[in-house]
Amino acid sequence: MTAVYDCSVESELLEGLRAARGAIGRGELIVMPTDTVYGLAADAFRPAAVQRLLDAKERGRDAPPPVLIPGIPTLNALAESVPEVVAALVKEFWPGGLTVIVEARESLAWDLGETRGTVALRMPDNRHALHLLADTGPLAVSSANISGMPAATTAADALAMLGDRVSVYLDGGTVGGALPADADPGSTIVDATSLHLPEGKLRIMRHGVIPDDEIIRVVGAELVS
Repeated sequence: MTAVYDCSVESELLEGLRAARGAIGRGELIVMPTDTVYGLAADAFRPAAVQRLLDAKERGRDAPPPVLIPGIPTLNALAESVPEVVAALVKEFWPGGLTVIVEARESLAWDLGETRGTVALRMPDNRHALHLLADTGPLAVSSANISGMPAATTAADALAMLGDRVSVYLDGGTVGGALPADADPGSTIVDATSLHLPEGKLRIMRHGVIPDDEIIRVVGAELVS
């Protein structure tokens, strides 16, 4: 059964967070607001839940979901190493619209899809999301839409696309904001997995809410490709 909770009403927010925690614990899907778009979330450490997320989006394992985390300590716990460039970026832009792709720790017991040993991590700048993440731990989260359709910026948008594939919808109002015409409404994604190589550079994989020139300002143009 699907339930929608209005996060602007304190009693509904508390009930919704409890329901969301319960759904995640049962391996079900939830929709939650972030600072960029609404996210479709599942327990990152339950392969069946992650597969349910991919199925709900009608997406294959070749497009593994990013993982939302509650803070920088979790980045250090999930990444095999955190290059200085990544540390500088997350210090500047977390919580916020920056996703970093790093090498995942080999000891992690999860299956996010065909990741080739990497993981995309982000700390969202949304209090409801952070509150939930503090309780659940890392969540596999992709935009709350059917693959190929516009990302949801309201809970109603997500509900119209995903319906009863999702157990709990947390309605945090309209998310996101004004962006440049050529920008994606999602987070800016940077790939840091080649930085350990002699000529390795940071690659901007998606031009999102953080402009390229802001990334360059922090790390230097010589390290960005």
